[in-house]
Amino acid sequence: MRLVLTGGGASRGMALGRARLEQPSRFLVDDRPLAEADVEAEVDRLKQAIAAAREELAVLREKVHGAMAREVAEFIDAHSLMLADRELTSGLYDLIRRGRYRASAALKMQKDRLVAVFEAMDDPYLRSRKEDVGHVIARVQAGLSRESSRAERQLASRVGEILVSDTVAPSELVPLAEHGVLGFVLTSGSQVSHSAILARSLRLPMLVATHDALARIQDDDLLLIDGEHGEVVVHPTAQDLARYRAWQRDFVQQGKRLALLRDADTRTRDGVAIALHANAESAADIAQARTCGAAGIGLYRTEFMFLQRKELPHEDEQFLVYRDLVLGMGGLPVTIRTLDLGADKADSSGLVLDDEENPALGVRGVRLSLRHPQLMTTQLRAMLRASAYGPVRVLVPMVSAAEEMTSVRRMLKECARDLRSAGHEIADNVELGAMIEVPAAAIALPGMIRELDFISIGTNDLVQYTLAVDRNNDHLANLYDPLHPAVLKLLAQTITTAQRAKRRVTLCGEMAGDPRYTALLLALGLTDFSMHPGVLLEIREAIGSLDSAGLRAHAKALLGAPTRARIDRVLARMAAAQG
Repeated sequence: MRLVLTGGGASRGMALGRARLEQPSRFLVDDRPLAEADVEAEVDRLKQAIAAAREELAVLREKVHGAMAREVAEFIDAHSLMLADRELTSGLYDLIRRGRYRASAALKMQKDRLVAVFEAMDDPYLRSRKEDVGHVIARVQAGLSRESSRAERQLASRVGEILVSDTVAPSELVPLAEHGVLGFVLTSGSQVSHSAILARSLRLPMLVATHDALARIQDDDLLLIDGEHGEVVVHPTAQDLARYRAWQRDFVQQGKRLALLRDADTRTRDGVAIALHANAESAADIAQARTCGAAGIGLYRTEFMFLQRKELPHEDEQFLVYRDLVLGMGGLPVTIRTLDLGADKADSSGLVLDDEENPALGVRGVRLSLRHPQLMTTQLRAMLRASAYGPVRVLVPMVSAAEEMTSVRRMLKECARDLRSAGHEIADNVELGAMIEVPAAAIALPGMIRELDFISIGTNDLVQYTLAVDRNNDHLANLYDPLHPAVLKLLAQTITTAQRAKRRVTLCGEMAGDPRYTALLLALGLTDFSMHPGVLLEIREAIGSLDSAGLRAHAKALLGAPTRARIDRVLARMAAAQG
């Protein structure tokens, strides 16, 4: 039966695949007595589940290939033989007919009996086969719980997987994508978590806060995930599949239309030039940024070099990554952020404290780097060496005081002096900037601006800290609001302060790449955006349809609105005026 579960759309797009439960839901055992009139129907129901399990194994057997094909095929054959074993099946049917047990209860009793037999064996290998019994019975239990048709099972066998889990760590996303996972349905999390941000960069649809997913979805169910509308359809119908095919066609057409904008200037309807930079953390992002005509890299996240390893990357290793990044951008400016581990980004090297009571307010960003001077020095030296190959800017995260930037600038100067003394070529001037993502930094910016060559606004954390709302807590998702009056005032104040001091100001949070906020940001005077390269052309198209002067005329009303409802009304008037 078709089932629709809703959640938060954390990464747009659609995907069709079979469910892969990271922690498979426990099968419910119905231990109610079975009426005599229902006995044969229950036997038939169990026979159908066993037949479906055998069919699934046969399909898997045909698909096995590669270096481990023989070993995997042997396991599949063993499971198939168990399902064909008359002792297993006749014992199950007897439990239903004579004991009046329902199919799920009969399966559990038969599994417990066979496991006990294997555990009593002297041979260690034979004892280990009790796990096969558990796997086989679980597959039949899944068949009892599942309501998919034969046609749906055949379709599911031809598509990839959608991970259904409580959560997924940022460090797990890339390996999962490389192993064919097409999308994610999570029972917790938020739309602005680092996992969600990475999913968007990988262009993998993701739902978060889909609370009933693990309870309502079974392994191998066919799923249609829709990140745009925040829903996942279990057992999609022909109409759902037609909608998916239509989305695929529209996606291709949109891509062709946006491709025409790759070499176009980014200008508003009234001719104001806007710079669109790209956020990146991989070589694929760099290539996509160049293809989409990005003005440069506005944010390169270095922490992804640290997340999937137990040892810290050394200077030469980091230098090669940064050098290739700079060369890949062909002379366009590249902004490299120093390490931003902590909060929901923990490494495996032990660098991040794992016993902090409140890691979001703990040792993260520049605080972590300054506690480990050698770590910061290694990064700065690698960045400075890369500056010999093109324009590099150094961006420092989680800044809350001018003294932090004073310390980093001193270290940057010392690294430059040492490198030049050792004969390394580095740029004459490497700009140093701060992420404005803590309210204290936004408020103190007028006094701090002298320490900075440029600033970048990180709206993801700025919203979190301004509103005292953990952006990874799905119970507070309704309170995480980028359009809160306090957030808008801090944004406007930061942009104005930087522009008056003649400092470049770029917004590199998720707001920059969301077309719902493009008009608002232009109204506040922003002219530099940085976003995932996958949405850059979409934002370029949106900017081209907007009149900057007309939007700026609404800034006073936006900043004077005392409530979110009043802000929404101003935004509605802006949209109407823009046509």
